[in-house]
Amino acid sequence: MGKNLIQQRRGRTRGRYTVPSHKYRGNIQYGNDRNTKGVVEGLIHDPGRSAPVAQVRMENNKKVLMIATEGTSVGREVKFTASKADCELGNIMPIGNVPDGYPIYNIEITPGDGGKMVRAGGSGAYVISHDARKTIIKLPSGQFKTLDSLCRATVGIAAGGGRQEKPFMKAGKKWNAQRGKGRNYPVVRGVAMNPVDHPHGGGSHQHVGKPSCVSRGAPPGRKVGNIAARRTGRR
Repeated sequence: MGKNLIQQRRGRTRGRYTVPSHKYRGNIQYGNDRNTKGVVEGLIHDPGRSAPVAQVRMENNKKVLMIATEGTSVGREVKFTASKADCELGNIMPIGNVPDGYPIYNIEITPGDGGKMVRAGGSGAYVISHDARKTIIKLPSGQFKTLDSLCRATVGIAAGGGRQEKPFMKAGKKWNAQRGKGRNYPVVRGVAMNPVDHPHGGGSHQHVGKPSCVSRGAPPGRKVGNIAARRTGRR
């Protein structure tokens, strides 16, 4: 009796590789709150994220979730503002009003999308310069990116930094951490498998045995290796 390959099973809506929704404490996006403020009521652990989550109660008694800022504490005030005078750690404001050199995180790519970039624990981008309607930021990767000055971000660095300094020590700990995020671990090489398990499997020794480039439109069971590669080998 045959079975589906791993890359085929990962495409199913329900199954072993789907991220369980209960692992996430909720959707963390900027809402339509403008010129308002709230108070941090608690800091909670989110198994699906690398950064802790702050539970904030707004002025209208609504509860929202935010990625906690490094150094924040219960009882701290958080402002949704557009004033340069309120550029303090933990406040949410347009990046066009953040002074040069300040760290920011949870940055919107387009104004109003709720925050897409730099959300991992301990990460932070930096404001480099401003133009009439554009702002240049430096991402944690070192890449420079130009965004609309109306895009919002949180001032500061995301909490949860230093999480990689402590080693996992055991494969089971690593497995549970990856499982909470729906990631495949451990990753077994295709050439180490049998022919029924992977297109690269089988053979008298561990080798691919065929060209490893596949087309973009290959079926799920065959779509492994260098997918739609423009070029391979030494440049």
